[in-house]
Amino acid sequence: MNIGEVSKNTGLPAKTIRYYEDIGFVTPARGDNGYRSFSEKDQHKLVFLGRARGLGFSIEDCRTLLALYEDQGRASADVKRVAQKNLSEIDRKIADLQAMRGTLSHLVANCAGDGRPDCPILEDLGRS
Repeated sequence: MNIGEVSKNTGLPAKTIRYYEDIGFVTPARGDNGYRSFSEKDQHKLVFLGRARGLGFSIEDCRTLLALYEDQGRASADVKRVAQKNLSEIDRKIADLQAMRGTLSHLVANCAGDGRPDCPILEDLGRS
C-alpha cells in the first residue's frame, strides 16, 4: 500500500505517517522509485497509534504501549500502569479546565456588557 492508501485506511494524515516513520514506529519498504510500500502490519500499527494518540497517550507512552502490544510475554500490570498514568493526567487536565471555566464564568457573570468602559474581565486579566 502507498502512503495515500494507508492514510485513507487509518484516518491519519500522510504527514503524521511520515513522522511515525521518522521516529521508528513503522518501517515501510522502499521501492526502486523510493516510494514507501506499507504492509498490513504497518497499517495495523498506525491504527493502533492513532487510537492511542486519540486517547491522549504521549509519543513515549505510545512507544511503550506498542512494545508491550508486540511482547507476548508482557504483564498486563505494565500496560495498566501506563494507562493509569495517562488517566491521572486527563483527570488533572479536567480539573484545570473546570477551574478555568469557573473563573471565566464568574468574570462573565460580573461584566455588565454594556457601553460603560469598566470591565471586570479586563481588570482581572490585567492583574499581576
